[in-house]
Amino acid sequence: MPLTPCILVGPTASGKSGLALWLAERLAVQVPIEIISIDSAQVYRGMDIGTAKPSATERAAVPHHGIDLIDPAQSYSAAQFVQDAHAAVADIQSRGAWPWLVGGTMLYVKALREGMDALPPSDPAMRAQLEADTQRLGIAVLYQRLQQVDPVTAQRLQAGDTQRIQRALEVQMLTGEPLSRLQGQATHPRLEWPTLSLEPARRGWLHERIAQRFDQMLEQGLVDEVQRLRSRGDLHANLPSIRCVGYRQLWDALASGPLQPGSAGWRALREQGIAATRQLAKRQLTWLRSMPIDTRLAADAADVADQTLALAERLLANHR
Repeated sequence: MPLTPCILVGPTASGKSGLALWLAERLAVQVPIEIISIDSAQVYRGMDIGTAKPSATERAAVPHHGIDLIDPAQSYSAAQFVQDAHAAVADIQSRGAWPWLVGGTMLYVKALREGMDALPPSDPAMRAQLEADTQRLGIAVLYQRLQQVDPVTAQRLQAGDTQRIQRALEVQMLTGEPLSRLQGQATHPRLEWPTLSLEPARRGWLHERIAQRFDQMLEQGLVDEVQRLRSRGDLHANLPSIRCVGYRQLWDALASGPLQPGSAGWRALREQGIAATRQLAKRQLTWLRSMPIDTRLAADAADVADQTLALAERLLANHR
């Protein structure tokens, strides 16, 4: 009987990826573990440093799935994630390995566990049309259009939320029905996969880790990585890939020219990047508080790794 997948979630910089790799190493004699990324930024090729992708060495030691799936010019949805995650789970289980889904994109976690709404897949031609309208008219005009065709959805969205406004308009154009009417009609039953959450007891601990990691990304060449993306010429600030935390701040900063380490612009960018990452972590923790979680672990506890290992071993014992 295949091993039931486990889900490991938590805010950014809480130690999820490192813990999953350590767990895979410790359990290697008992069962091989393969990791499925739950990260909406790691799907993009060429965006490695700012998304904290596992290194080539780490991927060689523990197989990873859901990474480097698409080009930054393309879009990736929660529905695509659910489809890809189920395919990866089946593939991993077919080898007798244990799937662990690890990451912090809470929308993906919710879609996976609770099922997707009965919505049409994205249409490339219509998406291109909406993108062109956004570039030509501005997102404010598209938001006004949404207010006319789907006022319920428009009310819950921010006026500058380009991605969600475009998707709501796309759904209405494809189906003739407002998104608000179609939502709630789930296409998959709720999953009962064990879910563990890393949630720091001390917010200051997480803030310190966020700052350290952003500094490390800068040292590893994050500025050059974003500059290479800018130099392509086919990417812009409204794309989901460029709106990822860290990339968005750098994209705007580089519009004024090169950044030199230690300069005022560099220091301002660092502060903005850290602040944006803190805001992301705050939103993730808000999501987690509202979600049914089987086990919540203090990410800053000295024995969090041992606690996780004990839980994993109990799950294995129950399976046998």
